[in-house]
Amino acid sequence: MRTLHDPGAAAATPPISLQPLQLVQSAAARPWLIVLAGVLAMYLPTFWGLFNGLWSTDSQGHGPIVLAISVWLLWRRLPDLMASPAAPAPRSGWTLFVLTLLLYALGRSQDILLFEVGSLVPMIAAVMLILRGGAALRMLLFPLFFMLFMVPLPAPVVDALTQPMKLAVSYVAESLLYTAGYPISRSGVILQIGPYQLLVADACAGLQTLFTLEALGLLYLNLIRHESMARNVTLAILIVPISFTANVIRVVVLTLITYHFGDEAGQGFLHGFAGMVLFMAALMMTILADSLIRAVVAIWSGRARSATA
Repeated sequence: MRTLHDPGAAAATPPISLQPLQLVQSAAARPWLIVLAGVLAMYLPTFWGLFNGLWSTDSQGHGPIVLAISVWLLWRRLPDLMASPAAPAPRSGWTLFVLTLLLYALGRSQDILLFEVGSLVPMIAAVMLILRGGAALRMLLFPLFFMLFMVPLPAPVVDALTQPMKLAVSYVAESLLYTAGYPISRSGVILQIGPYQLLVADACAGLQTLFTLEALGLLYLNLIRHESMARNVTLAILIVPISFTANVIRVVVLTLITYHFGDEAGQGFLHGFAGMVLFMAALMMTILADSLIRAVVAIWSGRARSATA
């Protein structure tokens, strides 16, 4: 038996969603590839300098991680972005594009990384407005916001905000170890434990570390995607004390390593291991806080249903 071809059946077949690699190879991707080439030509020298300079330091080592995650987040949104109806907003897009070019030129010529690196975010936003419109830009709000965590802040601002944080972390770490019976004292951000002196540096308890942990928490929120806005807001607020607690844990771990194994151990491989402990502790506390919030919400919802029944 021969099957007859039904044109209506073919028309009724839903379109197959393209994967990111298929989209890149399609004809619709040509304008985007041209834009990508232009963006790379502008910002590759900037990132090359960061990789060989600021991002190679302990205090700014989170920059490449944030950049890689931001690119991955943008890549994930590509199919939805291309599937959405295009409604370009050229007037606002080109206005933002010109202003961003001026900001980039000022930052590049005067070596102001805040402007030079930070201009990448409005540059992507301007391209979205020109090619796809406001609806497409709204799809990329979180990846663009997340990208802000890699922008280096001015040194005076970092120093002004970092010192109170280091003092607070040093105080809490000293109190915990003193309560545990260790021979420890503190002078500002310098901890004296046994024969060793430890300076609580910016990389251990500074503003950039807090930003990194905030980025980690916000990424967790974005991936989990809770429907409850109250739950998301509560967890986002809790990320701040979680980040502070994780910093305290790192300082305590480094202090104990130095006290028990010597100064070389505290400054060697185990120093880097303490950094891993920092992020693992922050992630575990974020998951624990999320579980507690879920349990509280479930109990509260159960009581509310019982009261209305």
